[in-house]
Amino acid sequence: MDTSKQLSQRNENTYHVIRASLVQAQQKLTSAVNSAMVTAYWEIGREIYRACGENDRAEYGKKLLRYLSERLTGEFGKGFDETNLRKMRQFYCCFPIRDTLCPELSWSHYRLLMRIPDEKIRFFYKIPD
Repeated sequence: MDTSKQLSQRNENTYHVIRASLVQAQQKLTSAVNSAMVTAYWEIGREIYRACGENDRAEYGKKLLRYLSERLTGEFGKGFDETNLRKMRQFYCCFPIRDTLCPELSWSHYRLLMRIPDEKIRFFYKIPD
């Protein structure tokens, strides 16, 4: 193999090692951000529950959700409409123990799990392999 081909192959190998490191870092970053957002949504749900209790659809709850939606959307952008805030509250109600949250699961996964009415079945599906 001539020197030019060896250099080209070495460059290509170096590129692939560096690329693999970047892809792995991106995956870790995505996972960390996802986990942080799931935790934040749980905390938001907890605070809404504490403020409204069982009555998020009562007049006070509706006003609070409207107020929070306007303020949070204004500051942080979409994702904080009243429907999503209700889902965050439901998330807290379905999974009231923070330490039982699985960092491997995304918000989308939890939203699907929240649709399961039976708590035992919900927890069965939550356990990662």
